Amino acid sequence: MWVYERERDKMVFRCASLSSSSCSRRRPRSVADAASHLLRNSNTTFVPGFYKIFDEILVNAADNKVRDPSMSEIRVTIDAAAHTISVKNDGRGIPIEIHSKENIWVPELIFGNLLTSSNYDDDEEKTTGGRNGYGAKLANIYSEQFVVETVSKEKKYRQVFQNNMSVKGKPKVTDNKRGEKEYTLIEFKPDLARFSMADAGFDDDILALLHKRVWDMAGILKKVKVYLDGKLLRCKDFKTYVDKFISGVNEVAAGGAGGKKKAGAKKDDGAVSTAAQALLVVGSTEPAKPTVVYETYGDRWEIAFAVSDGQFSQVSYCNGIATTKGGTHVAYIADQIVHGLVDLVKKKNKAVAVKPFQIKSHLTVFVNCLVNNPSFDSQTKENMTLSAKKFGSKCELSEDFLKKGASPRPPLPPRRRRRRQAGLG
Repeated sequence: MWVYERERDKMVFRCASLSSSSCSRRRPRSVADAASHLLRNSNTTFVPGFYKIFDEILVNAADNKVRDPSMSEIRVTIDAAAHTISVKNDGRGIPIEIHSKENIWVPELIFGNLLTSSNYDDDEEKTTGGRNGYGAKLANIYSEQFVVETVSKEKKYRQVFQNNMSVKGKPKVTDNKRGEKEYTLIEFKPDLARFSMADAGFDDDILALLHKRVWDMAGILKKVKVYLDGKLLRCKDFKTYVDKFISGVNEVAAGGAGGKKKAGAKKDDGAVSTAAQALLVVGSTEPAKPTVVYETYGDRWEIAFAVSDGQFSQVSYCNGIATTKGGTHVAYIADQIVHGLVDLVKKKNKAVAVKPFQIKSHLTVFVNCLVNNPSFDSQTKENMTLSAKKFGSKCELSEDFLKKGASPRPPLPPRRRRRRQAGLG
C-alpha cells in the first residue's frame, strides 16, 4: 500500500507540472461558439490541467480507431450541472481478462494501476495519441469518481474508483447475455477543488473549449460519427472542418458571433500585401468566400492552407492530439508551401519580389497527420518535436496542389480594388 501511495503522489506531482499550477490561465484559444456552432479564436480562461485530463480521455477513445478500424462513433456527454463527463466509443472493447504477468484485470491495469502500463514499448511503431499510459490515470487521480465500463462479445466489465483513485471498487464482471454491442465508456467527475474550479464549475469558457475539442474529433477522425450531448456533429471530414473554422474566424473578424472588428483598421488598407496578393487566390478583387486549398496525401496526411490576417497561424493535429503550438510536423508542411509558392510566383511574375517571410506571414496552415511514436516538449503535448525523418511516412506537396493557391494574374492596386468592389469599374 505504501508503494502504491508513493506512486500516486508521483503522479499528482506529474499532473502539477502538466498544468503548471491549479490556477486558471487566460490565453487565446480556439473554441466552439454555443449559438452558431462556429469555431473561432477567443481569449479563454481555463485551467490547463483540467482541460488536459478531459483531452486524455477523449484521445484514448479516438485511439481505438487505430486499433479497430470498424469503430464508427464517439459519444461525449458533458453535464454542466452535475459536473460529470462521459466519453463512449464503440468498436472492440478492452480485453476483459486477467493479465498474465500482472495478475490484475486488464481494464484496471490501464486505468487504475500506477505501477504498470500497456503502452510503454517505444520500439513498437504506433500512431496513437496516448503512449505512456499516464493520461487516463491522471484523469482518475484527479476525479471524485471515475467509472470504467467496457463490453466484449462475451463479457461486461464495470469498475468504480472514488476519492482521487484512493478507493478502488471491486470489478463487476458479468456475462454479456444480451449480446450488447462492444463499447468502452469512461465517466468521471473531476475534483474541481483541486483545480480551483469549485466555485466556477463548468463555466461558459470551459464548455466552449471542451465543445471545440469534441468538434475537432468530428473533423479529424475518418468514418467516425461524433455526438455531443446526444446530437450528431455534422462535420463529415477534415476539409469540412477547415471550412467551418475559416468561416468562424472570418465572422468574428467582421464583427459577428460576438466578435469585434480590429480597432484602427481601415476599410481596405491592403491588409494582404502586394506580394501575397500576387500569390494567393483569395487576393482576388471579388468579395468572395476565402479559398481553402486542400489535399489528402495517402492515409496519414491531410493538408490545407488559406490566407491569414497578416500573421502566420496554424491549426494542427498529430495522432488526434491538438498541437496548439505546432511543431515539426507543421514546419515540415509550412516550409514546403512557402518555398513552393515563392518559386511559383517568381515564375509567373518576375517583376514581383517575393520573400518567404512575406508569404508565410499571410498563411494559415492546417495539418492533420499520423506519425510513428510522436514526442513532445512537455506533458501538455502542445508542441510536437519528433524529427521528420522518423515520421514513418512522407508528405511531399505536389506543384499542382500549390498551383491551386497561386493567383493567375497580378493584383490590382488597393484604390482600384475598392472601386471594383463598389461596382464602379
